[in-house]
Amino acid sequence: MVRALAIDVGSSSVRTALVDEAGNVTHVRQRRLPRRSLRPGEVEYDALEIVSIARQLANATLREGGGCAAVGITNQRATTVLFDRESLPVGPALSWEDLRTVMDCLVLQGRGIFLAPNQSATKVKWLLENSGRPGIELRFATLETWLAWNLSAGQVYASDHSNASVSGLIELTGTAWSEEVRQALGIEDVSLPCLVDTMGTLGSLKELDGAPPLTALVGDQSASLFGQSCVHAGAKITFGTGAILDMIHGRPPATLRRLDSGCYPTVVRSQEGEVVWGVEAIDFSAGSSVQWLADLGVISEVTLSEELAASVPSSEGVTFVPALLGLGTPRWDFGARGAFFGLTRGSGSAHLARAVLEGVAQRGADLVEAAEREAGSALAQIRVDGGMSTNNFFVQRLADFSGRSIAVSSEREATTRGAGLMALVGAGHLRIDDVASIASSHHAASPEIDDAERAEARSIWFDAVERAARSIPELSAVSF
Repeated sequence: MVRALAIDVGSSSVRTALVDEAGNVTHVRQRRLPRRSLRPGEVEYDALEIVSIARQLANATLREGGGCAAVGITNQRATTVLFDRESLPVGPALSWEDLRTVMDCLVLQGRGIFLAPNQSATKVKWLLENSGRPGIELRFATLETWLAWNLSAGQVYASDHSNASVSGLIELTGTAWSEEVRQALGIEDVSLPCLVDTMGTLGSLKELDGAPPLTALVGDQSASLFGQSCVHAGAKITFGTGAILDMIHGRPPATLRRLDSGCYPTVVRSQEGEVVWGVEAIDFSAGSSVQWLADLGVISEVTLSEELAASVPSSEGVTFVPALLGLGTPRWDFGARGAFFGLTRGSGSAHLARAVLEGVAQRGADLVEAAEREAGSALAQIRVDGGMSTNNFFVQRLADFSGRSIAVSSEREATTRGAGLMALVGAGHLRIDDVASIASSHHAASPEIDDAERAEARSIWFDAVERAARSIPELSAVSF
């Protein structure tokens, strides 16, 4: 059976694996990706270390598995590197989470240019200004570009449309860099990578055993969507540190700015010049809320949250709003803060655990409703992956609050699977329709409460969100 190598660079680890034509993931290697936070709001990586870890893991997977026919690279989007003609970074790799360019974004709003600090655009500006080097000597890369450049020994300098569409540097078509934004940021002399299709042959990765062909570059959320076989329609939510819903939309957007629904337009994938659009909805604090419970000592480890939450028949009126970093879709209130409501002297650790899992499930239902408003139609099923997808109590409550069937991916890291499947499509070993038919779920949960119970639960939830909103008015006034 033909197999592809998937290289998956996440926010906290690098993962490599072989993926076959049936979507089976084998020969997995994974290593933590060290990151630094020297000041509040700053998150950065050593760009050379990312390459070193990815190369070592990839070659170990290839040796164990006996090689591959193609390679797909997927990555945390918008993490930004600026490097010189000697392939040396001129500063740290600024994570997509890094907030040091917030003031730049606010200043640009006054000039009619709307960018967010989690996009690459203002990160390039910061790196250029702090490099002490003329822009003409420097190249911009997000992580798929950076890895492709290094693993191909400088032969492939490219970014795909799914990554470029969230950079803040792209034209409305999603297929060309914006000269207007470059000029506004003062980075017009910095070289930008060639824009290429998500799937297609790009060159050989000479730094890997056997010099296999690179046939896919894709942002992590698009890879996850593809890995769950949502290729023509449908939606998935990845529940990791945060939660991100992506849905095939089909229509090219009228703007790349945030939509009235609270969703963002994004390129899902491209092939042979055809761009497929989707929308994305975001929750900042999903798995991190459960980890916070463990950090407090309410649970000894996150895997015990399911058992503890299920040990009581209800939260006894306790509601938790997981706004530890503010609220994303649909409200986008950076000044909202996490809150428990309804606590009494009788509230115990089980009630708190249940309230936290239910709060994250309620936020998942918020994302579903926002995406459905944007699409103008209801989704029959939501596919989920990520660490929290193994928590059966949580999955059931997500089904209850959303009123939708929830299909849990058989591969928890669907991003890795998606990168491998895209590489096989790009190399011609699979067709898009083949991926659509690959079974990707191992069980499903259906709603167990009726419409009246759901409406009451959602009403209580909306009231709690309203009370947690605007906790820090100054931050609530900020909008990106």
